[in-house]
Amino acid sequence: MKIIILGAGQVGSSVAENLAREANDITVVDSQAKRLHDLQDRLDLRTVVGHASHPDVLRRAGAEDADMVIAVTNSDETNMVACQVAYTLFHTPTKIARVRARDYLEHSQLFTQEALPIDMLISPEQAVIDQIQRLIEYPGALQVLDFAGGRVRLVAVRAYYGGPLVGHELREIKEHMPGIDTRVAAIFRRGMPIIPAGDTVIEVDDEVFFIAATENIRSVMSELRRLDKKVRRIILMGGGNIGKGLAAALEEKYQVKLIDNNPARVQVLSEDLNKTLVLLGDAADEDLLVEENVENADVFCSLTNDDESNILSAMLAKRLGARKVMTLINRRAYVDLVESSTIDIAISPQLATIGGLLTHVRRGDVVVVHSLRRGAAEAIEAVAHGDERSSKVVGRRVEEIKLPPGTTIGAVVRGDEVIIAHHDTVVQADDHVILFLVDKNRIAEVERIFQVGITFL
Repeated sequence: MKIIILGAGQVGSSVAENLAREANDITVVDSQAKRLHDLQDRLDLRTVVGHASHPDVLRRAGAEDADMVIAVTNSDETNMVACQVAYTLFHTPTKIARVRARDYLEHSQLFTQEALPIDMLISPEQAVIDQIQRLIEYPGALQVLDFAGGRVRLVAVRAYYGGPLVGHELREIKEHMPGIDTRVAAIFRRGMPIIPAGDTVIEVDDEVFFIAATENIRSVMSELRRLDKKVRRIILMGGGNIGKGLAAALEEKYQVKLIDNNPARVQVLSEDLNKTLVLLGDAADEDLLVEENVENADVFCSLTNDDESNILSAMLAKRLGARKVMTLINRRAYVDLVESSTIDIAISPQLATIGGLLTHVRRGDVVVVHSLRRGAAEAIEAVAHGDERSSKVVGRRVEEIKLPPGTTIGAVVRGDEVIIAHHDTVVQADDHVILFLVDKNRIAEVERIFQVGITFL
């Protein structure tokens, strides 16, 4: 697929890196030549220096025969205009734009073929807010991912000493939870993937990915670890777009405090938020955190644009007694470093965003993509089409489907029915099939399995 990426900042670079790995023809446009040189040193792609929305720049980037334009510059207006130019002058089939301003996002009628012809809007800030909300909803989870419109969730938890299933084989899950169906999709032990089988024994500190109907998630989590207490008190550091948006989303259900060091911003936040207590100060100030009873905080989130400040304030909050600390990390190189320290969860806006983009790049009818394990693994929701003659999945039992190594089918959603996949589950036409790949490099093989043969009419 021929793809033009507009903007070589943190999001654009991350998108380019992910898509270039999959043998796509990538061209990156940016006004700063140094950014482009750095990308070319690492990746096999073309670059064009220039303003992203200018017609001549898009033409030099190959817009006349491009399959997709992904506009992720730091300017909403540039991104929107670039999509308009790509549609009007070059008839680009798929246009994706990063739009951050809520004033735009709240008016969906702007983004139509008759107005601004954008096929998909992406907002890293909103993706981060949604991710943190799900983690707060399920205390103890490392990741919570939605499929089939929220009817099914894939959850990652770390198995703790004392969990009912720790030290037991996976086949014993049914005995522990009669009437509740679930499937362990993958286990990562000391960073290495283990393909689960009935005799696989869960060990302490295993990172376990399981899939279940949304209403059963808490029951399954309780088998792998002691359930954490429900969250009541939350402290947020940083009143930017993410901090403000998260506070607004949480303040009706939780006690929220928001700390920012900019007096003008604090004034705006105080006026715009209803129940959040907004404080002026530096969250790396130990005296301030002690004064605000950080030791009683169930969750502390550091959400500024400065990775170093986020890391230091989260580590300080943890040392002072905060039960769980999360931090926003923009530099991917820091993520592994942070998660091996006292910080519980590191959140990358780039990884939170990439799944939506990959949905448009995947071949076959793939409706949801989630990037996992810092991009190494992937979970997808694919629709099975065709019939028994034209399809490699329709009419076949799960055990008969020739999946690439390291790939498991976790669930099948048929209409409103959630079916946890077992070896004898038969896939039918139009089923939504949820798969976990421990090796993202196998995705092309999975795509071919779900493509319909030419005999299907």
